[in-house]
Amino acid sequence: MRPADLAEIDNFCDALWLEDGLAKATLDSYRSDLGRLAGWLAEASHEPLLDAQYQTLTLFIAHLARRTKASSQARYLSTLRRFYRWQVGRGRLVADPTLKLANPGLPSRLPKVMSEKQVEALLDAPDLDTPLGLRDRAMLETLYATGLRVSELVNLKQHEVALADGVLRALGKGSKERLVPLGQLAIDWIKRYLDEARADILNGQHSDALFVTARGGAMTRQAFWQLIKRYALLASIDPAKLSPHVLRHAFATHLLNHGADLRVVQLLLGHADISTTQIYTHVARERLKTLHAEHHPRG
Repeated sequence: MRPADLAEIDNFCDALWLEDGLAKATLDSYRSDLGRLAGWLAEASHEPLLDAQYQTLTLFIAHLARRTKASSQARYLSTLRRFYRWQVGRGRLVADPTLKLANPGLPSRLPKVMSEKQVEALLDAPDLDTPLGLRDRAMLETLYATGLRVSELVNLKQHEVALADGVLRALGKGSKERLVPLGQLAIDWIKRYLDEARADILNGQHSDALFVTARGGAMTRQAFWQLIKRYALLASIDPAKLSPHVLRHAFATHLLNHGADLRVVQLLLGHADISTTQIYTHVARERLKTLHAEHHPRG
C-alpha cells in the first residue's frame, strides 16, 4: 500500500470517529475495505486511492466478484461510496467516481425465526438450581424481552438497568443510547439473579457489569454465543439455526405478529433506518401464512 493512500484512510477513519462516533469494529471494517482497494491499486500499478477513476473501481469490483459473495461486494461498495463522498465534501475531489457503480444483485434472505414455543423451550433450558443457571435464564429473558444486540446485552452495567421503572439503557451502534422497556417477567428474573446468584458468582470480586462471570467481569460475546448453542441442544433446537441474533429476530417478529407498530419495533431495535426493520414485516407475513395453512380448514 502506498504511504499516501494509508494516510488518506487514516484521515477518513479519524474523521468518522470524531464526527459520527462510530464503533471501533465499524471503523476497522472501513479501514480493512479501503486497505484492500489501496493494496490492489498499488499492486496493479493503478492510480493512487484519491485519484481512482470509475473505470478502475469497476475493475476492482469485478476482481472482488471472483473472490467474494455479493453481500461482501455490497459492503465494499458502501465503504467506497462513503469514502469518496466524504472526499467530495472536503473539496478534495470534484466528482464522486462511485456514482455510476451498480449494486450487486443480492439474494432475498429472510432472518431465521424461532416459534414462540421454541423460545419458551430455550428459556426453560438453564438449570435454576445453580447460580450460573439463574444468570443464564435472566440473560435469555432479557434478550428476548428487549431485542438487544448481543454486545449490548453482555456490556450492560448495573446502573443502566432501572428495575423499578421497568427500563434499561442500551448503548448501541455509534454510541447511540436508547431506552428499552423490560417487561415484568424479565424484571422478575433479573431480580432473582441479583438476589440469589450474582454475589455467589463473583465470590467477593467487584464488577459494575450486570451479568458477570466467575472471573469477575462481563461475559464476552463469544462466550454467550457458545452458551446459547448449548441451551439450544437442551431445548431440542438445531444449534446451527440458533444464535443470539436469532433471538433478536424472534423479539421483533413476535412483536409484529401480535400487532406492534413497525416504527415502535424500529425504535426498540435501535435501527437508524426503518428499511432495516421492514424485513421483519416479510417474516411476520410468512409466519401468518404458515399459521393459516396449518389451522384453517381450507388452508
